[in-house]
Amino acid sequence: MTDIKEKEGRTLYEQGIIAILGCEMLWGVLPIYWKTLEPISSFMIILYRVVLIALLCYIVTAVRLGVKNVFQPMFANRRAFIAFVFAGMIITFNWSLYIWAVNANYVIQTAMGYYLEPLVICIFGILIFKEKANVWKKIALGFAMAGIIIMIIGYKEFPSIAVGLAFSFAIYAAIKKTVLIHPLQSMLYEVILIAPFFLAAVLYYEIHGMGALSQATTLKYVLLMFAGVCTCAPLGLFSFAANKVPLFTVGMLSYISPTISLILGVYMFNEPFNAIKLAAFAIIWVGLAFFTHGEILDNRRDKRLDRESD
Repeated sequence: MTDIKEKEGRTLYEQGIIAILGCEMLWGVLPIYWKTLEPISSFMIILYRVVLIALLCYIVTAVRLGVKNVFQPMFANRRAFIAFVFAGMIITFNWSLYIWAVNANYVIQTAMGYYLEPLVICIFGILIFKEKANVWKKIALGFAMAGIIIMIIGYKEFPSIAVGLAFSFAIYAAIKKTVLIHPLQSMLYEVILIAPFFLAAVLYYEIHGMGALSQATTLKYVLLMFAGVCTCAPLGLFSFAANKVPLFTVGMLSYISPTISLILGVYMFNEPFNAIKLAAFAIIWVGLAFFTHGEILDNRRDKRLDRESD
């Protein structure tokens, strides 16, 4: 019986690893998809994306809960409702900044943003949730700041896209920490209040010949219809993996997607990657190495405490 349980456990773990790897690879190559939609404007892509996400998430939630129960958890209490509203505003900003940045040839900065993301989330954990950071994580935060300073000194401008993506997602993660429900269900609640306004805008621009239909070919428009799937599919894989793989493992593998995006930015989209950017990334990578070491130590400590409590 024990052998059967161990085998089932290994199978679930392997499925989780495959899911998280698939998730990170999809997130990493998504710039190719958004770039493929050109010449459709980033503004129209953002409008369609929110509407299609709302539609897809509604279908999934209705299948899971039943049509009558789709929105019941959203209005369960005032605190949760407010959390969904603010989370929707923040993640919409994050999506909008990301799509604009990709189509404006700032893929490398988006990669930097998602390298910085776990470090910023760590800062939020310390400041908001009073979590303790070991010395290695504190050193990592110092290296992250140094990388940003190098960008500021080298280019005499603030890497606003990278920092904006990292901080907006960290704020989103902090809000999400207060509400624990299925990710696609949560996403439905986050976008459903703004989706009607975005749908009205889509209809207005299409009717007046200024929408996606007038900006691109039929093939590009058909590709645009997959914007919801491209957003929800990796999130679904992430949700699946989170239940079968330790969050420590999930966190360590989260560096795959920005690495893929960085490679795409340099070698596929031919964005400039000079010595200043290389130095900034190198310092951030060193910081991530310290951060990873800190995570490993925390993970070992938690396992030891669990064994002692048993």
